[in-house]
Amino acid sequence: MSDRSNAPCGDKPNCVSTQDNRDKHTLAPYSLKQGVTIEQVKTAALQLSGAKLASEKDQYLHIECTSKIMRFVDDLELKIEGEQLIVRSESRVGYSDFGVNRKRAEKLREILKDTGLLK
Repeated sequence: MSDRSNAPCGDKPNCVSTQDNRDKHTLAPYSLKQGVTIEQVKTAALQLSGAKLASEKDQYLHIECTSKIMRFVDDLELKIEGEQLIVRSESRVGYSDFGVNRKRAEKLREILKDTGLLK
């Protein structure tokens, strides 16, 4: 999969992103403390339910998150740009995700806060 972290979400309500300004898709910025590494972000993100690393390159992570019951796979993309963490979470299949991607992104925010990585 190519890096889509800076791409806006499509029209289906199954995607959220810090790079999309539409109400149903937007996420508040994730401002990292100075010196936070992609390795630290990876450690935090892999604490999410069903998360496994799919690929990593430079300051970019692609993490696949698999649901427990139906085994659906969602794509979580994370990229450090300056002191901002770009976050994009999208379902691979289906129309609606029933808020799962937003909950995942906010859970990641909580983990990053708890580990002292966010401002």
